[in-house]
Amino acid sequence: MKISVIGAGGWGTALAIRASVCHEVVLWSFFPDEADSIRAGRENKDYLPGTRIPDNITITSDRTAVKESDMWLFAVPSRFFRSTVKEFTPYASPSRLLVSATKGFEFTTEKRMSQILAEELSGGGSVTVISGPSHAEEVAKSQPTSIVAASADEDCARAVQEAFSDQTFRLYTNDDVIGVEVCGAVKNVIAVAAGVLRGLGFGDNTMAALITRGLAEIRRLGIALGAKESTFAGLAGMGDLVVTCTSKHSRNGRTGELLASGQTMEQITGSMKMVAEGVETVKTVVKFEDELSIPMPISRAVYRMLYEHADPLTELYALMSRPLKSEYI
Repeated sequence: MKISVIGAGGWGTALAIRASVCHEVVLWSFFPDEADSIRAGRENKDYLPGTRIPDNITITSDRTAVKESDMWLFAVPSRFFRSTVKEFTPYASPSRLLVSATKGFEFTTEKRMSQILAEELSGGGSVTVISGPSHAEEVAKSQPTSIVAASADEDCARAVQEAFSDQTFRLYTNDDVIGVEVCGAVKNVIAVAAGVLRGLGFGDNTMAALITRGLAEIRRLGIALGAKESTFAGLAGMGDLVVTCTSKHSRNGRTGELLASGQTMEQITGSMKMVAEGVETVKTVVKFEDELSIPMPISRAVYRMLYEHADPLTELYALMSRPLKSEYI
C-alpha cells in the first residue's frame, strides 16, 4: 500500500515512521523549508529530535506527490484542518482511504474532523479516525502502543487496522466515530486542567478526582452528541485521558503548568512552537455547554483561566464548592 501522511508535525512524522515498516510512505509538509530540512537530515528536529526517519520515506511539500496514494492520513492542527484538506481536492478519489489523526473541533461550525474530510474529499463517504493513548515520541521509538481505528464502515476500519498494526503498534476497530472524536478532543481540555494542578503543587488525590470527573464531563457531551456509552471506558476514552493528564510529553499539560505559574494565554501560546489543541478546543466545548444545556464545569473553568484571566486556585476551589450531588448525575 502507498500511504501519504499529510502533516509533518510530531504525530504525523511518528505515524509515517510506523507505516514505513511495511508500506511505501510519503510525508507531506505544507512548508517547503520544513520538508527540505527533514529530508536533508532525516530528522524532524522541531518535533521529534533524536529520532531518525527511515530512508524509504519520501519527504516533500509537493501536493502532486500524494495523488497516487491508496490512503491519505491527515495529521494537522484542527484550526488548519479544513484549509489543508482543501489543498488536495483536485486529487480526490472515491476509492482512497481517508483517515483523520487530528483531535479537535472546527470552531466556526462545531464539526468534527471526520465530518470535514467527508465534506471536502469523499462526498460524504466513510472516513476512519485513529485515536487513543499515543504520544508521538513513544510511537516513533516503537514502544508498545494500542489505539483505535473508528469508522462507520467496518471494511475501512479494518483496512487501517491492518495497514498500521505490528508487534509494537496495535489497533482495535471501533464503529463509534462520534465518541472517539469527542474523547480525543475534550481530553485535551481536561489535560490543561491537569497541568494547572501540577503547577499548583497538588498530588495524586486531586489528579485522580480531575481525571474521573473529567471523564464524566466528556461522556456527558459525547452521549448528547450521539456517542456510545462503551467508548468512554476504552482506549479512546479513559486510556487517552489518563496518558494525556499524567504525561510529561503533554503540550496541554505544559500549558496548564504555565497558567498556574501566572503566565497569560498570550504569553504561553507565543512561547510554544507546538500547538496545544485544548486551547482552541475549549472554545467549542463551552459553546456546546451553552447550546445543549450540558454542565461542563471543568471545561468552563479552563476557558475562564485561558480567556478571562481567572485565577487558577480560585477556579479550583470554586469547582470543589459546587452544590453537592450524586456521582451519577
